[in-house]
Amino acid sequence: MLTVIIIFIIALLLVVYALFKSKGIDVWWLNYIKGRISVFRLARPPRIHILFCFVDHYEPRWRTTDIEDERRRVDNWVSKYPIMAGRHQDADGCHPKHTFFYPEEEYRKEHLDKIQGICKQGYGEVEIHLHHHDDNETDFRRKISEFRDLLVSNHGLLSKDPEGKPGFAFIHGNWALDNSDPKGINCGINNEITILREEGCYLDMTMPSSPHPTQTSKVNSIYMAIDDTEKPKSHDTGKDVEFNRKMQGDLLMVQGPLCFNWHNKKLGIIPKIENGDIRKTIPPGEKRIDMWVRQHIHIKGNPEWVFIKIHTHGAQDQDMDTLLGSDMDEMFSYLENKYNDGEKYVLHYVTAREVYNIIRAASDGKKGNPNRYRDYYYSEYS
Repeated sequence: MLTVIIIFIIALLLVVYALFKSKGIDVWWLNYIKGRISVFRLARPPRIHILFCFVDHYEPRWRTTDIEDERRRVDNWVSKYPIMAGRHQDADGCHPKHTFFYPEEEYRKEHLDKIQGICKQGYGEVEIHLHHHDDNETDFRRKISEFRDLLVSNHGLLSKDPEGKPGFAFIHGNWALDNSDPKGINCGINNEITILREEGCYLDMTMPSSPHPTQTSKVNSIYMAIDDTEKPKSHDTGKDVEFNRKMQGDLLMVQGPLCFNWHNKKLGIIPKIENGDIRKTIPPGEKRIDMWVRQHIHIKGNPEWVFIKIHTHGAQDQDMDTLLGSDMDEMFSYLENKYNDGEKYVLHYVTAREVYNIIRAASDGKKGNPNRYRDYYYSEYS
């Protein structure tokens, strides 16, 4: 009998390992466990500020060659998002803010003009997204710099530092930042992080990508990637940002929540991956929101500020009812009801730019209400 039990346990462990391997969990599970232990040991602050950032790989040209499809998708967002978001406010009186990471290769002036309109009303900001393959440094630098300047000059988008130089946040298409896809596709540049920094990028929000094989071993973290210009995936590790200590490295990485969802199990036994992705097939809900909060992604030494970055692909037709309808409406209501009581929790809706500014303020030793630091370093073009 004991032999049978041992064989069963070994077989079960092999199955679990095979599943972990197939989903790439073997890359990050150990750091995840270490992170959970660190959070468990934290003394809970008397008040926690929730910095909620919703980023969008916004691709109007997704699986279409018809410009009317693109126009319909953009018009959907421009007409419906302000109505839904306008019903909600955080502790600072801000409506939910959507950060549109717009693809360089899909640029159309008419689309950005429309999106700019709702952004200027306070409903979000635009940043840079890019899909590329087998690229080289010269062409990549040209694409980024020209698109950056186009968004500034034609639309008054992106941001500027105290000297007036343009800056931007970035999400890499197909998750393959710094040539990180093990198949060698969807990038091609091992010094991409360095180039991004040199062209004005101050923040990357590509991660998490699990179960995609580009997922980093570092999870649920806010850290500085240090580029090895000869090797891919330099952001796999990095130096954690700490309170009252100058950020050191090449590019700030702010990761969204990554964990095991024990409320949603495969075969009723094995938990599925929770990666902060919102779409029709995985809508937001109270249990997911609570999981995001519990990951307690924060700057070392300042557990009072918790950063939640979730993501979507908002221009995909099948997901728009979820992203612009009752599911999202209920998500914001739950956040405001449970995580904005003014005593245990204070809620702040923030853009990618504001996330960077607040993190930079913390690294400069700033505490208290993060609302004070939304424009700490980078400001919007007026």
